[in-house]
Amino acid sequence: MEMVVKHVAVLKGGVSAERDVSLRSGEAIAEGLCEAGYAVTEVDVTSTDVVLPEGTDVVFIALHGDFGEDGEIQEILDGIGLPYTGSGADASRASYDKITTKERLVAAGIPTPGYRVVGDDTVSPLPLPVVVKPACQGSTIGIHCVREPEQWAAACRDAKTHGRSLVETYVPGRELTVGVVKEMALPVGEIIAPDQWYDYDAKYTSGTTQYIFPAELDDDVAQRCRELALDTFHVMGCCGFARVDFRLPPDGEPTVLEINTIPGFTATSLLPKGAAAAGIGFAELCAMIVESAVTNKDQHGVV
Repeated sequence: MEMVVKHVAVLKGGVSAERDVSLRSGEAIAEGLCEAGYAVTEVDVTSTDVVLPEGTDVVFIALHGDFGEDGEIQEILDGIGLPYTGSGADASRASYDKITTKERLVAAGIPTPGYRVVGDDTVSPLPLPVVVKPACQGSTIGIHCVREPEQWAAACRDAKTHGRSLVETYVPGRELTVGVVKEMALPVGEIIAPDQWYDYDAKYTSGTTQYIFPAELDDDVAQRCRELALDTFHVMGCCGFARVDFRLPPDGEPTVLEINTIPGFTATSLLPKGAAAAGIGFAELCAMIVESAVTNKDQHGVV
């Protein structure tokens, strides 16, 4: 007999560098779920000791970064047997680690920019320009585009403050993104950021970046992006929902940058924009994700 979801606990805030963004995502999700008819309790997570309200049917994880996307909260919820949104612990952990993601993409033949793990290199191991980024971080925190040799040392120092880091070939061209919800690839979106660099301010300051949904692309290119998004989603073992980011060079095919298993749900966030382009309203999107948590519980390890 199918479980009837009545009460949803929305986990927001968290302990990562993305806490502020998570608070905004969680508030928006709670509003959407209330509009969709669910009873909702917002839980501001301030430590890894999470207390859930009594009578919770499903947990909507809106925690970005550490203790949200890295598999930790998923393992806790698996242990207590509660269904939750998004991918399971193993897929979350693998997708959050950009080095592991790269390894899997390369092994599966999915196009992705060339990369190296950053060691004690005094110069870039790849020809400039390159992008230096922490392996386990989101919201472009700690990411730098290195165009000149003298920028290398400072970029590496900053990225390494967030842990292991990688350097990848900078791909000029257009910034694209594809959301995936319940095995459905949403319309491709394009991000046009100031100075062609989609950093933290460009992401979360309303009005600074232009978003085009659906992107103005040839049909075959748009279809290829959607196919690659689903391929990436499956290769990483994801379920529920995610968002895959691309670069599209002027003369070439789309190349996958990364996958986000808990993408933003703020006013400027990309997954809701992609859903809207597919005719899916925000409240409906939130409800779809909650209902997918029940059907995906076996994949999560919840029995």
